[in-house]
Amino acid sequence: MARLLLITPARNEAAHLERTIAAVAAQTRPPDLWLIVDDGSTDTTPQTIERRSRELPFLEARQAPRRSELPDEDGLAIAAEAVAFNAALESVDLEGFTHVGKLDADVELPPEYFERLLERFAAEPELGIAGGVLLELQGGEWRATKVPSNHVRGALKLYSRECLEAIGGVWEQLGWDTIDETYARMRGFETRSMPALRARHHRPVATRGGTLRGRARHGQCAYILRYGFWWVALRSFKVAAQRPRGLSGAAFLYGYLRAAARGESRVEDERYRRFVARELRGRVAAVKVPTFFMRS
Repeated sequence: MARLLLITPARNEAAHLERTIAAVAAQTRPPDLWLIVDDGSTDTTPQTIERRSRELPFLEARQAPRRSELPDEDGLAIAAEAVAFNAALESVDLEGFTHVGKLDADVELPPEYFERLLERFAAEPELGIAGGVLLELQGGEWRATKVPSNHVRGALKLYSRECLEAIGGVWEQLGWDTIDETYARMRGFETRSMPALRARHHRPVATRGGTLRGRARHGQCAYILRYGFWWVALRSFKVAAQRPRGLSGAAFLYGYLRAAARGESRVEDERYRRFVARELRGRVAAVKVPTFFMRS
């Protein structure tokens, strides 16, 4: 029988956390244990977690490891969520669970989310990582964000325990939510987003700290993930179509070049590099991009 551990890192999420908790409490198949990890919040997030943990029997509060903070620090760039996630994992016996989920504190799930997702895992033993898609408010309408079919946003991932153990857990590095999927596929697991499972994301992707800063962070992430320069340059034209138009693409390319100039740490695994290049070749085969565009 499936047993679900859910982990939610939270930092200054007072504006959204109550909504997230209410949606999980309304699940047709709630988690067996839900750990909400406060990561040094300065608003009322800790009080909300403590109060709601007294009301929901499966909810427990956790505290993320203390870290020294710099002015204007970018928590996403230093993978603070991954650090908090791993700290929560270490506080429980993972052998007691069959699946482990990560849910951001600004995401509102549909009531049947975990029930349907666990059914899919049961029907497909090769599935290692899965999750729904995020809806974001655009022009007064909730619209689905576009992702490759084999990518699940870090905001609402679900792992089989076997997959999580096979990939060595979550990397505490920017880009962790793509690194994990790449290693999962390298280990023979499938990774997939489920378009029919739609969750509302109350803070648009890549906007924490400002939209352009988020675009630059994605470019930095592309460098860490060992995406080739020419592939990133071509990708920047597509990113440029996003708001703010033009500047988004420039920020994306700038983030990549800045990371390269700084010599930032990236995934130093030759098998990983070859696997990524092979997957990128498959993604761009339809437009006949020269293979050297994928080299890194």
